[in-house]
Amino acid sequence: MVERDTQGILKNYFGFTRFRRGQEEIINALLSGRDVLAVMPTGAGKSLCYQAPALMLEGLTVVISPLISLMKDQVNALSDAEIPGAYLNSSLSFAEYRTTIARAGKGEYKILYIAPERLKRDDIRCLGDSLGITMVVIDEAHCISQWGHDFRPSYLLITEFIQSLPKRPITAAFTATATGKVQDDIIRILNLETPYLLTTGFNRENLYFEVRRPQNKLQALLEYLRNHRDKSGIIYCSTRKAVEELCQILNSQGYGTTRYHAGLEDQERQENQDHFIYDRKPLMVATNAFGMGIDKSNVSFVIHYNMPKNIESYYQEAGRAGRDGSPADCILFYSPKDVRINTYLITNPQNDEAPRNEALIRHNLELLKAMTYYAATGDCLRSQLLAYFGEAGLHYCGNCSNCNTLFESADITVAAQKIVSCVYRVEQRGKRFGKIMVIDILRGGKNRKLLDSGLNTLSTYGIMADTDPHRLRIIIDYLVDKGYLALEGDEYPVLCPGPRSKEIVFEKKNLSMMLPKETEQHRQPLMAADSEKTGNPFDEELFIKLKEMRNRLAQEARLPAYIIFSDASIRDMCRKKPETLEQFHGVSGVGLVKMEKYGKLFINVIKEHEKG
Repeated sequence: MVERDTQGILKNYFGFTRFRRGQEEIINALLSGRDVLAVMPTGAGKSLCYQAPALMLEGLTVVISPLISLMKDQVNALSDAEIPGAYLNSSLSFAEYRTTIARAGKGEYKILYIAPERLKRDDIRCLGDSLGITMVVIDEAHCISQWGHDFRPSYLLITEFIQSLPKRPITAAFTATATGKVQDDIIRILNLETPYLLTTGFNRENLYFEVRRPQNKLQALLEYLRNHRDKSGIIYCSTRKAVEELCQILNSQGYGTTRYHAGLEDQERQENQDHFIYDRKPLMVATNAFGMGIDKSNVSFVIHYNMPKNIESYYQEAGRAGRDGSPADCILFYSPKDVRINTYLITNPQNDEAPRNEALIRHNLELLKAMTYYAATGDCLRSQLLAYFGEAGLHYCGNCSNCNTLFESADITVAAQKIVSCVYRVEQRGKRFGKIMVIDILRGGKNRKLLDSGLNTLSTYGIMADTDPHRLRIIIDYLVDKGYLALEGDEYPVLCPGPRSKEIVFEKKNLSMMLPKETEQHRQPLMAADSEKTGNPFDEELFIKLKEMRNRLAQEARLPAYIIFSDASIRDMCRKKPETLEQFHGVSGVGLVKMEKYGKLFINVIKEHEKG
């Protein structure tokens, strides 16, 4: 089965009419035979980036993935779309394993998932020799770097496996979070050849971020859960003991809760994970051992009961909320005790067999500092997260607890006139400077370069001496973003008048923007927008009926409900209310196979509902 039309594959197999950001570029690069390194946030559609070209390339695509749960979810979804796929991991019986190996040898699969630990087995090496492996995909590729947040030694087997193949395959590495240092490691260790590099951006607008500093974390958690009783969520704790205690308390309070940590037996971990994925238990209390590769689309909130060790871990874990694009909450409960616990865990590694790595410990302590700063900042939380990954963002997002409580609309007309005038005056002297120097001029700075250049004689020198430099920088960034100022140069960018600067200097245009409040305000605990709010009206009663139909079909097929249809697809049905199969095919997430399998059933529910 080799398909040729990318748009046809997108709609007929996956049910979408448009690619998400970056997907089409990655697919085209892989189809051209080029290696790829893609950094895409959770929920951005990484799997489609390699599943679509796998259908279009001759031979087999091998996906190396770290977790059994991800493989099962992905293969279930492929099977539901009638795409031949399988996995090889420790969950298979001996007979199932041998059958899968045999079928793979006969070329019956297009996509085969393999756990990295399996790559050292002789049967996998023999399989690699006999199969035409066209493409190797490495999911969660940050695991290959010791400077990442989840280094796994088994990932070091991947390079040797690729090199052992008769013909070098196209190699694609995907991860949700990776700093520049980790990205360099991925390219170097995997020997990627002039890879197509893509970072689609880390911003997920549907996620609401909040940091709380409750006097009593348990009371704050119970208050939140009382207001979100019908939602599915993950609660992360830093220790196994905290997981056990919290899980017991929530169950005693009547919440359907299960648990996950490395101290449980494999069978119990798998059973508990299934309870959560199949919505038998809507709440999961877990350590960071849980979640990588979990493709559950209806997680409405992720609460960190304790602060993680670094921002990479936090952003990846928080990103497990709202995978279907629905609004979701990411809330961190912070206390200074969290810093002490994490410092101890970093400086006292649990792996007694590995030699103590002082450089790595120092590195991890620096990461903890960045995480602590995030928990304590009064700036926009989203901007802090994006800046950590090297992505510029506006200082105000309007969808985090800091922006909603610490910011207010401010008139910046006069401030903008002074700033733009200063940039004009500097340019009239035949000079251009960066933001720091312009701020120094406006505030009457005394640094040597400023005085030697005679900039203290400008009419704008010192005219904003009483303005906080951080506030000035925020306003300058806003003026650049709106085109009133411009930045020129790459390595050392300088400020110059923008295409709209005349509106400020000559037309005296009134301007306002959201700025941090200049006086400290008492912050009340907030509730984020309800996770059902999408900005588009839909029929709540019909939504419940369609979910009931989906759940019944999922139980019959022994599949997680979101494999049948995501909540986002159910919402789209509520808005569009299709009455024919053709109209049903136009619902987001409905491909040809799902239209034929489920279309009439869901259309009948809609028609009965409309009759009243």
